[in-house]
Amino acid sequence: MNDKLDKYQKKRDFAATPEPGGADQKASQRHGFCIQKHDASHLHYDFRLELEGTLKSWAVPKGPSLDPRVKRLAVQVEDHPLDYATFEGHIPEGNYGAGDVIVWDNGVWKPIGDPVESFKKGKLQFQLEGHKLQGIWNLVRSQQEGKKKLWFLIKHKDDAARAQADFDVLTQRPESVISGRTLGPGSAKHKPRQA
Repeated sequence: MNDKLDKYQKKRDFAATPEPGGADQKASQRHGFCIQKHDASHLHYDFRLELEGTLKSWAVPKGPSLDPRVKRLAVQVEDHPLDYATFEGHIPEGNYGAGDVIVWDNGVWKPIGDPVESFKKGKLQFQLEGHKLQGIWNLVRSQQEGKKKLWFLIKHKDDAARAQADFDVLTQRPESVISGRTLGPGSAKHKPRQA
């Protein structure tokens, strides 16, 4: 068992949830990332970066913004197994994180600088090559005492940046990059795939 996944595994009953248990952990040659839209007790987005054999994970209540002026709160949660990056489905009531999950975006992230050292210092800068998110991004940990789990996800000013008022990627591109499904408060809806 991977010690980095202890918290993840202790929170879940794998006989009752379809979530991956993390038994098959094979790191990829490239750094993968995913963002899952999660309709649990509150609709939110889970931002995950492959690092040191797990998915470092943050819950982003309002989801990412392409606007560099918008700082989105990102609450660090337990590491998830690598195979969680493709998980879509329904987590049954009574289980941790009960609700529907889709893969809203995925792709590759390229760290700028040493990612392990940057993570420890609380300031990660990286380039995303996803279906929806592109360009340079920053994850910055709060410096407030007692708030070490609080980070901010911020789009860097580059060619992929867009003003929030001009384009809200969350409402303009709500679909899963795997299944084409969309989620809304309280229900999952199916969206026809584009030909």
